[in-house]
Amino acid sequence: MELHVVDHPLVAHKLTVLRDETTDSPTFRLLTDELVTLLAYEATRGVEVEVTHVRTPVTTTPGTALAHPHPLVVPILRAGLGMLAGMQRLLPTAEVGFLGMVRDEDTLEASTYAQRLPPSLEGRHVVVLDPMLATGGTLAAAVSHLAAQGATRITVICLLAAPQGVEALERAVDALGAGGPPVEVRVVTAALDEGLDERGWIVPGLGDAGDRLYGVA
Repeated sequence: MELHVVDHPLVAHKLTVLRDETTDSPTFRLLTDELVTLLAYEATRGVEVEVTHVRTPVTTTPGTALAHPHPLVVPILRAGLGMLAGMQRLLPTAEVGFLGMVRDEDTLEASTYAQRLPPSLEGRHVVVLDPMLATGGTLAAAVSHLAAQGATRITVICLLAAPQGVEALERAVDALGAGGPPVEVRVVTAALDEGLDERGWIVPGLGDAGDRLYGVA
């Protein structure tokens, strides 16, 4: 598994405002949207392309087009939906699925309660959107679910990650490789934070991303 922490002043600036507890929900949503677009540039650096030709006002020239099938973007409900618009701005032709995942607050284990995905993910580049890689349980379950449906190339975009979550996800990815075809997983994030508190929240973190995006419900 590969971890890529994006080092860019605009990423750092927007993340700093997101961390601020006084940032209201409308501003939080706007900055999340902008930050995801910046992270998506790095996340799609290795996207598969093919040669095409285009007619300019002067002549015909070779160019580059996204290869088929286009990437599949999968936000994790509910907080991942707040990252979708920023991703679609960069990849408007990408298909969109979703996974509904819920974490047991006592065991911190995640389970799937809803999904909307193509019947097979073989040959698809799947981009998973989830704001926080904290304990790693949710994303480990999501990656395992996607791999079971044939995905072998998965990119995860997170606003923040904790070392414990990175380690847990890496163990899950290694286990997948031992029982079937290798699964290539790349995590792209704005920061790798210090760790987790006793509740399993990222420290210093930015709080509950879902609540800050949509309010407490």
